[in-house]
Amino acid sequence: MRYAACKVGDLVENDSTTLEAGNKRIAVFFTQGNYYAIDDFCPHAGAPLAGGHVEDCIVTCSWHGWRFRLTDGTWADNPRLKIGSYPCIIEGDTVYVEVPDTPQWPKS
Repeated sequence: MRYAACKVGDLVENDSTTLEAGNKRIAVFFTQGNYYAIDDFCPHAGAPLAGGHVEDCIVTCSWHGWRFRLTDGTWADNPRLKIGSYPCIIEGDTVYVEVPDTPQWPKS
């Protein structure tokens, strides 16, 4: 499913915004002329990643310094750990994030 994140030009270099996509909170970053979307939480202590320091397509968590690649959500210091990463699509002047539908469990 596609979710509107922002308008093209709303974010300046190394800036971010967030959106709610179903039961997920996603951070959208603009850096080096591209938009990237990853889960907006650090798995270490649950801190938001939006607003973290961005350099060389890596965001640094403001709480404890964990670093995640914006290109694929991989923890930059230990590639065995990864958070969700989602494609950004530009249509017209809107930036969308493509998030897979969350499976719905049958109610009992």
